[in-house]
Amino acid sequence: MSHEAGGGKGAEFLAELSREFPAFRVVYKRDSALCRAIHAALLLVTFGGQRVFVNGYYTVIGDTLYVPDSWDQLDDDERVILLRHERVHLRQRRRYGSVGMALLYLLPFLPLGLAYGRARIEWEAYRETLRATFELKGRAAAFDPELRRRIVRRFTGPDYGWMWPFRRGVERWYDSWLAELDRGPAAPPKDSAARDV
Repeated sequence: MSHEAGGGKGAEFLAELSREFPAFRVVYKRDSALCRAIHAALLLVTFGGQRVFVNGYYTVIGDTLYVPDSWDQLDDDERVILLRHERVHLRQRRRYGSVGMALLYLLPFLPLGLAYGRARIEWEAYRETLRATFELKGRAAAFDPELRRRIVRRFTGPDYGWMWPFRRGVERWYDSWLAELDRGPAAPPKDSAARDV
């Protein structure tokens, strides 16, 4: 599938991603046997808690971004916010290597229920989600309680296998990161991802 859909900021960011990652491509999850297999496995290991992997989540594996059909309905800002999140994962894979990234994502400490490695990976990416939301949609969008609820649930619920089930810690991390963004344009310290969790 061509990932240069339309013009605007979304297409510009896709072109930027392709320059940084020449093998980058976008594939619909419905067309991927791998994604259908992952969906079935997640249904099993989360006891039916993760039911929307194929039609509700965007997933980077290697240099490929697997997308649900909702990809076509994203506006430019939403697409850039999503792609900035996924670029973090692409850079993490480059930093750790494919095997290292997989091991970090799946093993420490437990695959389900206390997945500190996965949580650290996702804290970094969701920091970028919030930064991009703040920059592109404004303060009100970044501070939207529904966005907070949705992201906190990603960490504490079945979507990512209850990767960090300590709700209050995730909420403290989330709120402290927004406070850092609210203070101004200086980039917050890199180690702030899990400092308060």
